[in-house]
Amino acid sequence: MADESVRHDTETFRVSADILIEAEPSEVFAFVSDLTNSGEWSPECRGGRWLSGGPSLLGSVFEGRNYRAPDIVSWAPVVRGEWTTESEVVEVRAPHVFRWAMRSSAGAAQQSVWSFEVHPAAGGCVLTHAFWMGELTEGMRGILSRMSPSDRPRFIAEWGEKIDGDLRATLHRIKSALESARFAEDGSQQAPVAGR
Repeated sequence: MADESVRHDTETFRVSADILIEAEPSEVFAFVSDLTNSGEWSPECRGGRWLSGGPSLLGSVFEGRNYRAPDIVSWAPVVRGEWTTESEVVEVRAPHVFRWAMRSSAGAAQQSVWSFEVHPAAGGCVLTHAFWMGELTEGMRGILSRMSPSDRPRFIAEWGEKIDGDLRATLHRIKSALESARFAEDGSQQAPVAGR
């Protein structure tokens, strides 16, 4: 029987961050919609491979190789070290919106959705990176079921802060990778200072 005390029928997480990148929206979209590039930007995902489909194709399935250090929310019973995940591309509107959802062990897309949105702006574009979780995933249900009821709100709060930090780190790495490549092609000696 399911542990009813860990049911969560409403939104669990909604976190987002954005950054100005001096690059064309189509260039930014092409980079972020190919999840094999994630090893260049993600604090946890070390890259991976497309199991079916490919970049910017709705329904494509990606296998990610991940690593989490022992000190990340160290008191909680989360996965440590190396593991793999599967995700499915659930929305593509090139060159503006790319979303992918984490899959369950049965291969179903869950309400655990990562996204990039690209909006033209003066000098380039604004890239927004977001994470949303509606109903708890099977992994999150497992984590919370091993906690006392008093520890669950603390974990949700600390995990939300961790996600926020990861999103911001990801955006700065993407900005650095794209602007460094652009300025190298232009022959410039110095890339611009990182934005917000």
